[in-house]
Amino acid sequence: MNEIISYFSSIPSSHRSLILVAGITIFWLIENAFPLFKFNYKKWHHAGINFFLTFTTIIVNFCLAFILLKTANWCTTNHFGVLQWLPKMPNWLYLIIGLALLDLIGAYLVHLIEHKIKFLWSFHLIHHSDTWIDTTTANRHHPGESVIRFVFTSLGVLIVGSPMWMVFLYQTLSVIATQFNHANLSIPKKLDVFLSYFIVSPDMHKVHHHYVLPYTDSNYGNIFSVWDRLFGTFRTMPREEIIYGIDTHMKPEEHNQLKNLLKIPFQK
Repeated sequence: MNEIISYFSSIPSSHRSLILVAGITIFWLIENAFPLFKFNYKKWHHAGINFFLTFTTIIVNFCLAFILLKTANWCTTNHFGVLQWLPKMPNWLYLIIGLALLDLIGAYLVHLIEHKIKFLWSFHLIHHSDTWIDTTTANRHHPGESVIRFVFTSLGVLIVGSPMWMVFLYQTLSVIATQFNHANLSIPKKLDVFLSYFIVSPDMHKVHHHYVLPYTDSNYGNIFSVWDRLFGTFRTMPREEIIYGIDTHMKPEEHNQLKNLLKIPFQK
């Protein structure tokens, strides 16, 4: 445990970038070998759009990273936040509670709110507009949404009172989890169901990407599946019946052209 804390306390930016690239590469290779759906699309064109939006997400987070650092340091210095107020406990339990709460606020809560507030939805819609969900979809976020999600991550750090090493670990697990549950993977249904009791599995998250309500407004989780089950937003659907996309933007010129995707939040 001490080794984990030590590593993530000073993890180099190059290592974080390597984890991002390695994750996409590994899941890309696996989904090509064992695809859930055989898409009829230009994979590199599709990936190019998603990689561009992933890159803008990285830029936004890099430019605003000092806010996370200042917030985490302030919390630990001033003993502010849930973790700072808890009684002494084993580091592993401290870690689980911290990660779960960061996931609740920085992933589940912001995701839920983005679906409920029209202005925020106009940015999040770009993620849902993808009709070919694969591992490159994981960080298909409009730059505006990246800012919105960063605000909630910072809020999570403040409320949780998370030290910076835990923030880095959470972000690392979050990247891997979202690459995994978006990947176009065909895994045994029983295994997927088993995983869904603990983490957000591929089938569980893909229900969220079905193109119509009420399925779009379900399964908001990213790492842990407990929040959807606890707050009544968990839904299941046979994988064979899933149709990706969003019913308002099903035309290729709407969801498969970068220029239009960037303009969607500002369109009527």
